[in-house]
Amino acid sequence: MSAARNLPAPTGRVRFIEYQGKQVLFLDLTDCTPEDVFEAMDECQQIVTAQPPHSVLTLSDYTGGQFTREAVRRMKEVAAYDRPHVKRAAVVGLESMPVALFRGIMDFSARRFPSFKTREDALDWLVQGK
Repeated sequence: MSAARNLPAPTGRVRFIEYQGKQVLFLDLTDCTPEDVFEAMDECQQIVTAQPPHSVLTLSDYTGGQFTREAVRRMKEVAAYDRPHVKRAAVVGLESMPVALFRGIMDFSARRFPSFKTREDALDWLVQGK
């Protein structure tokens, strides 16, 4: 996967990582504030939509994050907008987000995000997919 031009400077919360020889876009929302969520979502959207259709593997970690309704609204928008570019997506740390808000993201975006207990479990699932 090649990096596209004119992408925002990385904040450290959104970055490609390599796992078992595959590139995974890691969205690190651990201990984030609602403001962090907005910044990360903007960066994530720009990076994902610069990639070819059905090519991006994503892992989001919500552990310890603060998710307001407005922050989740932005997450819904990005998840829906990014859908054509994402091959597989997984999440960890869902205990930090109310179930109803997470379901809202899935319903709005017409996507499913399998949840895992550890990043390693999520990464294993992501890279083994076809």
